[in-house]
Amino acid sequence: MASQEKTKVVLLACGSFNPITNMHLRMFELARDHLEDTGRYTVVKGIVSPVGDPYGKKGLVTACGRVTMARLATENSDWITVDDWECQQIEWVPTAKVLWHYHEELISNENINDDVDKGKRRKRRKLEQNENAGQSSCINTNADTPQLKLLCGADVLESFDVPSLWKTDDIEEIVSHYGIVCITRFGCDPEKFINQSDLLYKHRKNIHVVREWVINEISATHVRRSLRRGQSVRYLLPDPVVNYIQENNLYTAESERNNADQVLAPFQR
Repeated sequence: MASQEKTKVVLLACGSFNPITNMHLRMFELARDHLEDTGRYTVVKGIVSPVGDPYGKKGLVTACGRVTMARLATENSDWITVDDWECQQIEWVPTAKVLWHYHEELISNENINDDVDKGKRRKRRKLEQNENAGQSSCINTNADTPQLKLLCGADVLESFDVPSLWKTDDIEEIVSHYGIVCITRFGCDPEKFINQSDLLYKHRKNIHVVREWVINEISATHVRRSLRRGQSVRYLLPDPVVNYIQENNLYTAESERNNADQVLAPFQR
């Protein structure tokens, strides 16, 4: 297939990134290799979108610090970027709405030099989205607009089954309109989970499961625990991130108590 016929893809990873680890970065590389090996896609960009402070997760350090660490981690990448739109919002933003925001940005970027009246363009996009509603296909307003796909680990995919954590409508919007690239993790079986879920099975063609053969179970939770205990985390995180954590004395016993009495934002709905 000629390269100009391949579908452009932008990968979006949402999460706490508390802190960002080498495994978070590896997920982007694994996903790009997998998609491009199909011969059908060209991955043009990766976006790291740290969740905002209103999410209320226990042990979450400030969004400012997490964004800074993510930017330090990706400073040498020529295709992975960090965007702070999500964490700048006053309230917690569900993942489906984050995807919608970045999809709208992709459309706007493609049409930046378009002479078509903006009002007509918005009306056209609305009509096209209505036509696509309920279909198992990614939203695309024209052939040049990249597809936006959610990048996540298998643990995130399986969290769809946690009561009240995700809205069913949001899950359907994510898998039907955008699609998911899911990286396997030890102890998770995404293929089995997809097969057991009627909703995910219905849109299984929009879910790319990427097998990680080099087992690397770097956990941000374990990293924070090591930091609290004064143990080395070098080679688990990019060196600039390790330096930033040390210079700012992040991830202490005190920071781990952040939001300890707070209900996670999704459960407040």
